[in-house]
Amino acid sequence: MYQSPPDEDVFATADEPDRRDRGSLGRIVGSILVAGALFLSGLGIGWLVTGQPADIETVAAESTTTTAAGAADSAAASEDTAAGPSTSVVPSETELAPVPELPADAEEPVADIAELVLPSVVQIEIATSTGASGVGSGVIYDTNGKILTAAHVVADAVSVTVLLSDGSRYEGAILGSDTVNDIAVVQIDRTGLPAAALALDEEIRVGQLAVAIGSPWDLDSTVTAGIVSAVGRPVQASDGGALGMIQTDAAINPGNSGGALVDRGGRVIGINVSIFTESGANDGVGFAVPITRAYAVAEAIAAGEEFVPGFLGLTGDDAAVGETPAAVVTTLTPGEAAAEAGVQVGDAIVAINGRTVVSLEDLAAMVRDYQEGTTVTLTILRGGETIQLDVTLGSR
Repeated sequence: MYQSPPDEDVFATADEPDRRDRGSLGRIVGSILVAGALFLSGLGIGWLVTGQPADIETVAAESTTTTAAGAADSAAASEDTAAGPSTSVVPSETELAPVPELPADAEEPVADIAELVLPSVVQIEIATSTGASGVGSGVIYDTNGKILTAAHVVADAVSVTVLLSDGSRYEGAILGSDTVNDIAVVQIDRTGLPAAALALDEEIRVGQLAVAIGSPWDLDSTVTAGIVSAVGRPVQASDGGALGMIQTDAAINPGNSGGALVDRGGRVIGINVSIFTESGANDGVGFAVPITRAYAVAEAIAAGEEFVPGFLGLTGDDAAVGETPAAVVTTLTPGEAAAEAGVQVGDAIVAINGRTVVSLEDLAAMVRDYQEGTTVTLTILRGGETIQLDVTLGSR
């Protein structure tokens, strides 16, 4: 049985979790949070266990855990900038790769995808001030040296080494981290890199092919395949709010964090960050930050700016209008985006920019995909009629 989640305002203002929760992006309520770290010192596997409040009825066995699919669960840097190694590398203008042309009827589509994308996926090795070391993954998204990875991979790193698929190694500079979205950008001093194509305009479909590429257990250039199991799956972020994630059954394990989730056309659709597991390793439920949000966050970081998520300024409940599930507005904050746009108490919000909303948690997660100042269209059921309102999102 599903219990209504907290209102949107609670999502946006939850207190920062303690240090041990960093790197555990995935949330399956009623479970135990486990942040996994694959440390290269002796190849030991470390697990940090913290309690998770069961504010919604438990949906899995008590032994079920959620684990970061990445390298180092170390003390995190600030919300927007990571204290990382200092180098002379400066960010360059982003130069994205063109969309690749892969045969639609390929007999071995995963092999074709691997051949195309493997040169764009790197292994990231970090060392901390305590002498610990770890390994994660990254995706070259800019021919001039910018690399997408997970924020928890580079947290507390005092040095970063990037291993390219050709075997060459480069010192990396951490341009910044967004711990809420679990996205960071690392820059290396090299141009002409084989950047991966990004699926920035693609509609992700449940059931489509999904290929994960990264360095699980320090095994670089590992390719696994599955499907997209869900789109927009609400998962708890480090600030207690909900983020919409891509769920996949492609095998993801510690060390995969920061690596690519790729579609049939060889385009990156997400950055792998976490798994839900009963065994401590892959159980077929992995989560990736959608590439549209990951790229927007990365570009803000590279520009020395902050990705400020949008804010509606409302609270609500889960309800159904007839057979249509929705997020029903119960209160509005005067002067905030929703009230200013004409949203009313009692409105049932069923879509945002054409994306179906089935709960308040859905709505909260979707709103945070957009930056403040973005104008979105809400589809609302009001008094038996369907109306659309354009809302320019504010910020908290």
